Amino acid sequence: MARGSWRTPAVVLVCGSVILTLALGIRHGFGLYLQPMSMDHGWGREVFGLAIAVQNLLWGLTQPFTGMLADRFGAGKVLFAGGIVYVLGLVCMATASTPLAFTLGVGVLIGLGMSGTTFNIVYGALGRNFPPEKRSMVLGVASAAGSFGQFALMPLALALISWQGWFAALLAMAAIAALIVPLSLGVTDKGYGTLTVASGASLGDALREASCHRGLWLLALGYFTCGFQIVFIGTHMPAFLIDQGMTAKDGTIALALIGLFNIFGSYAAGWLGGYLYDATGSYRVVWLIAIALSAVATLVNLPIDERPVRGHAAAA
Repeated sequence: MARGSWRTPAVVLVCGSVILTLALGIRHGFGLYLQPMSMDHGWGREVFGLAIAVQNLLWGLTQPFTGMLADRFGAGKVLFAGGIVYVLGLVCMATASTPLAFTLGVGVLIGLGMSGTTFNIVYGALGRNFPPEKRSMVLGVASAAGSFGQFALMPLALALISWQGWFAALLAMAAIAALIVPLSLGVTDKGYGTLTVASGASLGDALREASCHRGLWLLALGYFTCGFQIVFIGTHMPAFLIDQGMTAKDGTIALALIGLFNIFGSYAAGWLGGYLYDATGSYRVVWLIAIALSAVATLVNLPIDERPVRGHAAAA
């Protein structure tokens, strides 16, 4: 058997999807640590919030560069290195005794680890391993795997925190994240390292061209809103519910259900974005559906009454 021949597209899909499950599932559970860690360290919640903010900024800002490294050296090597950095970040998060060390672990190391183990790397490898007619379905499967991680790993994290405390839970999550390293060996992508100036733009050219494109900035504004909501809910919802007299279990159930329903949404959207494009030759219908769904989501949230329920208010 020729070297690397065992890395079939199916193997790449399975390994890439499991990597997304682990990387995103662990990350989505960070909100469970906010309240107990802040109390034990005597920190305000702004310390945890700042570290998460740094993490998300680095996660986003470094993706063009980790993507460039994947183009140059292959997705598997970037995933391998990203997994190691991710594990180191979790260990640093568990052992940090000062806000600066905490920000270094959660913000810098995990932010870089996420950049090297999530969508930009896995999606690129999958896109190179599957023909165009199958890519929408395959990317939908991978995206659903990331949501499954939120559904599966958050209850595990809560159980570990309740049983052994947040320190042991983080070390256990680091051990789970270490599985990314061997899984990365099953991810390969075709054609990396062969791009030349004649066949594709350099990173600098691509960044300059993108920064001058009006559509990029409009998309960024839209994703800013999405990111603000997701990060706020994922980070602060468990602590918010505790403040309202509920338990960390209630926050875990809420976030796990978000992940559960996102599994179906991710797969359906991936299959539907491909079908509609093939049927119409354009993404225009998909954009219109997305706009309509956003408008509906806005309208259904307007009647929400944020006043405390009388029973919970009395208990508090």
